[in-house]
Amino acid sequence: MKMNKVSFSEAKSKLPKFLMLAALSVPGAAMAADAPASPHMLAANAGFTTDYIFRGISQTSTNPAVQGGIDYMHSNGLYAGMWGSNVSWIADSGAVATGSVTMELDTYFGFRNTLANEVTYDVGFIRYNYLGSYTANTAGGFAKADTDEIYGAIGYKWVTAKYSYGLGQFLTVPGAAGTNYLEINASVPVADTGITFGAHIGKQTYKGAAAAAFANTPTYTDYKLSVSRDFGGYVVGLAYTDTNASPFYTYPAFGGNWGKGTAVLSVTRSF
Repeated sequence: MKMNKVSFSEAKSKLPKFLMLAALSVPGAAMAADAPASPHMLAANAGFTTDYIFRGISQTSTNPAVQGGIDYMHSNGLYAGMWGSNVSWIADSGAVATGSVTMELDTYFGFRNTLANEVTYDVGFIRYNYLGSYTANTAGGFAKADTDEIYGAIGYKWVTAKYSYGLGQFLTVPGAAGTNYLEINASVPVADTGITFGAHIGKQTYKGAAAAAFANTPTYTDYKLSVSRDFGGYVVGLAYTDTNASPFYTYPAFGGNWGKGTAVLSVTRSF
């Protein structure tokens, strides 16, 4: 059972960062760059990770993943995008009665902006879609994995707090409206090195009668420390993540401890 991206860690967080380009004019020269810059921007990313970790829980049963996405942003702060990855947790958790589902495709939109004194805010909606022709194992107490969340975040310089709220069934758990995730993230760049250090703590809290029916509570806290470096547009990252979710995620039906402490190596390229 997947337990809520980033990272959307981050996001699955997991929302993309954007670089805004400024046009430079040369005095006395007639340049096409003098035209107003477009308020629209598109960005894409692709990457590989040794384990797809979402809110501290492996989404690929500790196996590698190939991921990528595309995003649109307007200069007024509006944005929208989609992001995808291979997954295996739904079938491996016993949530599939027939068929198969091996891909996650997230779609999202929102609004972000900056207030005075480097204070930022971000509000939006995200839908976690799981593609494939499959029937949920309702006899085992599972629902379809598709999940809707709304979220809000506020940040100051290199620290951000974010709250995500589930609108209905939550990642195969039926009747779980109100399930939520509160996280605090820190991202500290080292000037002129391309190196960024990160830290994260989050708590996933399950609500609803179905969630309360589990013998072992699915509510848990996760932690992460990370470091990354930009090598000419290729960002190489190393992270260590852990949770206190073991009593639930070592349940025999899950086939392993997906919330255990683990190190993850990733490479991402933005376009």
